[in-house]
Formats: sequence, C-alpha cells, structure tokens
Amino acid sequence: MRPLAEAVGRGARRVAGAAVEVRTIDETGPEVLAGADAIVLGSPNWNGPTGEFKRWLDGTGAFWEENPLVGKVGAAFTSAWSRNAGVEFTLWSLLHFLLAHGVIIVGLPWTDRMRASGSYYGATASGEVTPEDLAQAEALGERVAAVARALKRGQEG
Repeated sequence: MRPLAEAVGRGARRVAGAAVEVRTIDETGPEVLAGADAIVLGSPNWNGPTGEFKRWLDGTGAFWEENPLVGKVGAAFTSAWSRNAGVEFTLWSLLHFLLAHGVIIVGLPWTDRMRASGSYYGATASGEVTPEDLAQAEALGERVAAVARALKRGQEG
C-alpha cells in the first residue's frame, strides 16, 4: 500500500501549490482531515477495507455530525493479491465514507490501463505493484490536487 500512497502523493505534488502529506491512520485524526483541502483514502483489500481501517472510519461518527469535510475533494485507492478479490468493493466502501461526509469524489477517466486494473473508481494494484499501477496512482493524485486547487480558487474569487 505504501508505494501506491507515495505515488498518489507524487502526482498531487505536480500541481503547483499543492502541499501533500502521506499518513497512516495512526497518524491521522479528525483535525488533520478537517484541515485538508483533499483526502485520498487507501486500504489493502480484504473484501473491503481492513478491520482496523473500518474501525477508524466508524470512529468518525461525532465528527461526521460537524460537517467539516463538506465540499472537500476525495478519492480512493487499494491493492489486492487478486484482481477479482473485491477491489471495487473496497474502493466503493472508501468512497461511501467520503460521500457520507459530503466530499466531492474524483475518479479516473478511461485509459487503456483500465483493461488491466479493471477500475476507474480509483487507483488499484493486483499482486505486485507495477510501474503502471504507480502511474495510475500518480494520475489520481494529480487529478485530486488539480480539482481541489480549482475549487479553492473558485471559493477565493
């Protein structure tokens, strides 16, 4: 997972003015999420997010009622040992969390890479992470940062 997370960060850093932090859930609390313009969630695929990550997501209930993420930009990524092991389910679970918080979702537009990854919902890797997987994650990070920057400029203007 870390290689995909770092690739998302590299892609986001390509956007002028983007400040990027790659963190684990142990390093992230509600105040970090509330202070971000964009949030990209990633979890290994265990036919959904891992139990530890799911507990972390479920622990945001009171935070959810405060609406601090409404209007922020978000996306998701995952990795699995098998392409057919529930990768899209994991992505949808992460995206569902973001949608429930009022986050604006950014996905990936169709490319030939999708023939191998099978998903435009977010960046994925199946088995060993390949250079193509990393390129897809970088593209996702760049799209998220570009949309976040455009929204922020629109709010300031």
